[in-house]
Amino acid sequence: MFEKIAGNERVKEVLKRIFAAGRLPGALLFVGEEGIGKKLFALEVARALNCRTPTADGPCGTCSACTRISKINYPETAEGSDEWKQILWTDHPDVGIVVPPKRVLLVTQMRQIESEANYRPFEGKARVFLIDEADKLNDPSANALLKILEEPPPTSHIILITSRPAMLLETIRSRCQMIRFSPLSPAEIEEYLLQNKVADRSSAGLLARVANGSIGRALSGDLETFKEQRQAMFSVLKALSGKPDEAQLLRAAEELNEAQYKDEFEERLDVLETLIRDTWMLSLNGSRDQLINADMFEELDKLSRQINPDRAADWILQVEDLREQLIVNVNRKIAADGLFVSMASPVPPPRKFLP
Repeated sequence: MFEKIAGNERVKEVLKRIFAAGRLPGALLFVGEEGIGKKLFALEVARALNCRTPTADGPCGTCSACTRISKINYPETAEGSDEWKQILWTDHPDVGIVVPPKRVLLVTQMRQIESEANYRPFEGKARVFLIDEADKLNDPSANALLKILEEPPPTSHIILITSRPAMLLETIRSRCQMIRFSPLSPAEIEEYLLQNKVADRSSAGLLARVANGSIGRALSGDLETFKEQRQAMFSVLKALSGKPDEAQLLRAAEELNEAQYKDEFEERLDVLETLIRDTWMLSLNGSRDQLINADMFEELDKLSRQINPDRAADWILQVEDLREQLIVNVNRKIAADGLFVSMASPVPPPRKFLP
């Protein structure tokens, strides 16, 4: 059970003990960063409940139930259409998932789960409903979900998946058994990429380091795009070192907001943060092995001699402050200008770019 899923060995042992004791709760809450395998674990739980030929170690993985549960039938229509507002069933009639059609999970989706959960399983031993991005429940949909969480039918299980558990109502959290997932180590991600022949050894190492613990991010990573982003953000870091080049920083902020890069805004902030972090580590006599961008050791080592460690630490906090502001949909052009100008300031400003 869970053998083909990378990382989170502690979670595997916890879930195995729950199954061995025959005490799987009616509601589970899977919490952890994006892309670390929470949905894969949830589907494996569904397999364990419905496998036709289970072994002593869990689901067989090869019977018709196991293979059909693996396939979620996502609509081919644009997100937000009516098809996305329904339960999205796997090829197995007892396992489905709901996702936010746009920005929130809908009351109608929760009512569908309530209705379907009260049916006995059509084919397997249990009905399993996954709620992806559960933090996007609003008050009405959360209250609709509470109705089924308060008295879950014995043959139905609901698994909420989120990277932001604090956004859930306390009444939701209190009715679920929370399982916390950890980011994967670079070694675990690299091993997975190599074993599954996703990347060669040189690429796998870089993908694993920049994935920030997310195997999903490593699998979807485009190294060429990443290197282009990194070169652009390295020019920002160079402009900050020594005597700051404010003109270059404003040009970089302008480029960050160009139409062709609008979907990369947050990705480029992530890359900038890794470069600052690596340079900061080197300024504190860190080793090459500690770097995310180890392949740029020479350039970063040279730059680290021109950067004050305290200023680098403050730059990271300023980037994080901007990231929080993006949640409330701030003007990105103004925010990027404010970020780079404040980073160039000799005296750290108050960490708030917009009123």
